[in-house]
Amino acid sequence: MLHEVIGAEFRACVEREYEGKPAHVVIAHRVYTTDIEDLWDAVTNAERIPRWFLPIEGQLQLGGRYQLKGNAGGTIKRCDKPTAFDVTWEFNGGMSWVTVRLAPEGKGTRLTLEHIVHAADVEQFWSQFGPGATGVGWDLGFYGLGLHVENGQTLAPEANAAWAASDEAKTFMRASAQAWADAHVAAGEAPEVARGMADRTAAFYTGG
Repeated sequence: MLHEVIGAEFRACVEREYEGKPAHVVIAHRVYTTDIEDLWDAVTNAERIPRWFLPIEGQLQLGGRYQLKGNAGGTIKRCDKPTAFDVTWEFNGGMSWVTVRLAPEGKGTRLTLEHIVHAADVEQFWSQFGPGATGVGWDLGFYGLGLHVENGQTLAPEANAAWAASDEAKTFMRASAQAWADAHVAAGEAPEVARGMADRTAAFYTGG
């Protein structure tokens, strides 16, 4: 059964300047039913991050380097406990930036994530896949974090791999890709272009 919340609760795509260059910005947020201190710990503690995301190593402090197993690494550029951190996101020779902000909201805590990439660095990739290429991955992270902090679930990497191959996961990924297409259309992209990007993104994540 498809989960009611497909990772994030809100998605947006914006264009802005970052470090003096035009950039694509993918924005997502979700309110988690836990307090800000616990959510901060979940997203910054090297012992908890692998329980919902990926194994991580490095110096998780301001100025330190981190490395996610089999994925991105980078430098921690800002660390203001328990409300904000910024990191570089270095993957396959490319550079982008991720910011995370936490704020109390109602009986929970809102997590807002921005992933920023210079438009000129990803022109061909963006024209093929659009915001969903990054957004679907973050939706999966938002979903895993929810299982961890709200239900106490811990998924080992082997279990994550098994789930990723399931029909439920493929339905999740397709729905996420379409949700990012909706956000892209809301930002001004032509519907047929956004849908084509979403279809290619979904095929990439699901294997066809």
